[in-house]
Amino acid sequence: MASETHIDKEKCISLLTPIGDALYVIGGKWKLRVIAALHDGHKRFNEIQRAIDGISARVLSSELKELELNGFVMRIVHTKTPVVVEYEITDYARSLNDVLQSLADWGIMHRDKLKRER
Repeated sequence: MASETHIDKEKCISLLTPIGDALYVIGGKWKLRVIAALHDGHKRFNEIQRAIDGISARVLSSELKELELNGFVMRIVHTKTPVVVEYEITDYARSLNDVLQSLADWGIMHRDKLKRER
């Protein structure tokens, strides 16, 4: 039994670094929401902002830049007049599909739990 505890502790410790790496890149209040908002196709800046309740233009701009730097979002500039800029998620961002679904499922469960406790 003692060896099982040791394995669990080692497994826990071995998860800390990759979890930290993931949270460094996609953590925070807005990044996963931006990715989720773009999941159904490309959008212009204002469309993304309208889809995400409470995000300011300044914060959205910053989040989009960081997501683009990390390979989650592509910025597409259409140079016809007028110039149109659209954003879409990359295949790499789609690798988060299971994570997003698990978070959504957990969020629904948690909200239901809080409602039942009131």
